[in-house]
Amino acid sequence: MTAQELESAIQKDRLPAVCYLYGEESFLIERMARKLLERAIDPSLKDFNCNVYYGNESKGIEIVDAAQTLPMFAERRAVLVKRAELLKADALETLLPYVRNPVASTCLIFTGLKIDQRKKFFLELKKLGALVEFKRLYDNKLPGFIAAEAVALGKPIEPAAAELLALLIGNNLQELSSQIEKLVVYCGNRQKITLDDVRSIASSSKAFDAFELARFLGTKDLRNALKSLDALFRNGEEIPLVIGALARHFRQLWRVRELLDRRVAQAEIGREVGINAYFIGEYLQQAKNFRKDELKNVFEGLYNCDISSKTGGNAYTLMHALVVTICTRAGA
Repeated sequence: MTAQELESAIQKDRLPAVCYLYGEESFLIERMARKLLERAIDPSLKDFNCNVYYGNESKGIEIVDAAQTLPMFAERRAVLVKRAELLKADALETLLPYVRNPVASTCLIFTGLKIDQRKKFFLELKKLGALVEFKRLYDNKLPGFIAAEAVALGKPIEPAAAELLALLIGNNLQELSSQIEKLVVYCGNRQKITLDDVRSIASSSKAFDAFELARFLGTKDLRNALKSLDALFRNGEEIPLVIGALARHFRQLWRVRELLDRRVAQAEIGREVGINAYFIGEYLQQAKNFRKDELKNVFEGLYNCDISSKTGGNAYTLMHALVVTICTRAGA
């Protein structure tokens, strides 16, 4: 079963008796589990009809017992098993007969990071169509996610504004969702979220500082790049997140540089790399500041900085040296 199929089933009140939600995108998994619980049980009767277990603490039998218990004063009950990837082999064996013959009045939900389809338990779930994977969204899918979230909250967002928000926040759906909620409140009675709205809201966030640092590095503006770096450290930003944001930005510049060398048209470059037309001019200009060998050196510098910071190196000193190197010699 796909996530879209499960979403449709929930809307039609056709809840699965058993489902296993798994994958790298924990935000989407948790939200889907919450939707299932909200539709399965009456909130006023939650104490009577909802049980929550953890895979690292459960032997399986208590999960089966709870799932086989009839609902109290309601049509359905729900059983949620979190961190299900930590269920031991004997627990999975205990759960297998129930999965093959579940109680219709119970919605049994497993959530976990990964599965092992070599095991009978997961093979049975696959046969039943009860496995639902939530993959991490690629960067080019983020503006679409943002647009859908905004529409769901009753406030459409301009394509360029969605693109900027994706650039600022990156692949952190929890943070993206939070920023969209802030934007909806900020817009008040206005019909649409604009580019200026995103700039106004984001300018006070750490994500904006990381975006600004990437932009100043792309233009080799040493003075402002160092100012942005200082702002990030004052705000307590973690160095892996900063390096991740910079790596994402320079991956896009590398792709743009390759297409420029092939003399691809500007509009086609935007479509190929997934950059909104509003921003493509800036990316083209930044990409022209670097040769491909210089971009390779940038990535080597980011990698070395990441490794050194995790093995006792001073994070600020390392990042400061990296910024200076990119702006003056591009890592040569």
